[in-house]
Amino acid sequence: MSMNIGKEAPDFELIADTGENVKLSDYRGKYIVLYFYPKDMTPGCTTQACDFRDQHQRFSDVNAVILGVSPDPQDKHEKFKTKHDLPFLLLVDEDHQVAEKYNVWKLKKNFGKEYMGIERSTFIIDPEGNLVKEWRKVKVKGHVEEALEYIKEEVQKVTKL
Repeated sequence: MSMNIGKEAPDFELIADTGENVKLSDYRGKYIVLYFYPKDMTPGCTTQACDFRDQHQRFSDVNAVILGVSPDPQDKHEKFKTKHDLPFLLLVDEDHQVAEKYNVWKLKKNFGKEYMGIERSTFIIDPEGNLVKEWRKVKVKGHVEEALEYIKEEVQKVTKL
């Protein structure tokens, strides 16, 4: 199920890998790349995080911040961030309340087993706090570049007005 594109993104407050409380609304005035991923230290999630790391400056150049969200605890986020030198915040959603708000907490199947978990998804939120783009069931390869290009196009639209 899709979120309401063009409507205000659901606000939330979570603890970051740094131990600080972070609200989505703290980033008003910037584009936000809010990405949900299943688990720290796994191959796909590591590739995705490192892709965001490698493009971090380009996102900053277009007034965008990156926030990663998973159900992992703070200490695991801290180790993951340190190990891969990630320059953005990783947010703790252990009770998956935010994942549920964004409808990314899903029934998953793997090797014949069913379980609840994060469906890899990315949301772009504009500087006014409105949801402008979503990707669900994200395939890691090429996704970060696609998100960056989308924001660059949005910035160009706004600057032409």
